[in-house]
Amino acid sequence: MTRPVERLLVAVNPAASFGRNREVGGVVATRLVAEGYDVQLMREANLELLRRETEEAFARGVDGLVVVGGDGMVSLGVNVLAGSDVPFGLVAAGTGNDFARALGVPHDDPVAALDALVAALERPPTAVDVAVARHGELTTRYGVVLSAGFDAIVNERANRMVRPRGPNRYLLALMRELATFRPREYVLEIDGVRRTQRAMLVSVANTSSLGGGLRIVPDAELTDGLLDVFIVHPLSRAALLRVLPKVYEGAHVDHPAVEFVRARRVRIEADGVVAYADGERIGPLPVEVDVAPAALRVFR
Repeated sequence: MTRPVERLLVAVNPAASFGRNREVGGVVATRLVAEGYDVQLMREANLELLRRETEEAFARGVDGLVVVGGDGMVSLGVNVLAGSDVPFGLVAAGTGNDFARALGVPHDDPVAALDALVAALERPPTAVDVAVARHGELTTRYGVVLSAGFDAIVNERANRMVRPRGPNRYLLALMRELATFRPREYVLEIDGVRRTQRAMLVSVANTSSLGGGLRIVPDAELTDGLLDVFIVHPLSRAALLRVLPKVYEGAHVDHPAVEFVRARRVRIEADGVVAYADGERIGPLPVEVDVAPAALRVFR
């Protein structure tokens, strides 16, 4: 069988899962070399330097880009690959790993994820959708979810926390922010239809979950050519606390304060709200999001 790739660029998050998976990158590179691939390992002191060095290495020519880490590394990989047809591979070794969940590859066991990648490299890649966020002159592609409300504020706090590790960090940040959060006034434009409303949060999802398995949009698909807008209308703190446990199971979909809208283009405006995409800070609203159907070729 002819292999779809020979030269692989492997980019490793220097702090994957708070350093718990620090050795995974080397294991991945060693295994891929043993499998007969020509591997260039990228491992830098911080993500910004890693992004720059990976972009430069990518520009010299590769047959595939593999990232080792969580959804932040997915963001790095998706943006490096923008506009190319070079396939993407993932060994999930981060905290949330929601893109891995959406792909259906192992998300909680790096060894199993590596085995799955090795097998997938022998198959043709499949195409999945990517979301494209525009903030002023900045364009950012993301694979998971753009948050623009309570969820973004929680994201900002969670990113600053070092404990607890794992998905519970997001839940703890959520509980801490809940004490003072108030609904915001939003102006939304969804596929050209403009509306003004108050909401707890507005998210634009490419996948079904964020925060390590919070299934905010259970029916979201990576291959439908659509974005899923998730809106939570104003709720009391007590009501929100009752809803939150249901989100892990995707059992909140019938709640009267929850709204889902599928769209190809979304614009979000609000005062005092910062948007995040895949855990990476985009900037204060407004932000525009489009779907790029089948824009990413993935080993899965």
